[in-house]
Amino acid sequence: MKLYTGLDLHSSNSYLGIIDETGKRVFKQKLPNERERILEAVKPYQNDIAGFVVVESTYNWYWLVDSLERRVASLPV
Repeated sequence: MKLYTGLDLHSSNSYLGIIDETGKRVFKQKLPNERERILEAVKPYQNDIAGFVVVESTYNWYWLVDSLERRVASLPV
């Protein structure tokens, strides 16, 4: 089943949501803006994530997008 992830990035925390291909929410959580905490939260779903739908653009987006791009690039095809 394909999953899609959205992130609402704020200055000190992010809201992470994951939905399936029918739009059903399978995960939601407010997390601190810590790279490892966010990557750990998506880890159980990573093989089913078809894409990160939204990362709200703010001045501090680069560290999160860079981390997610590296993680996605390392997944088996």
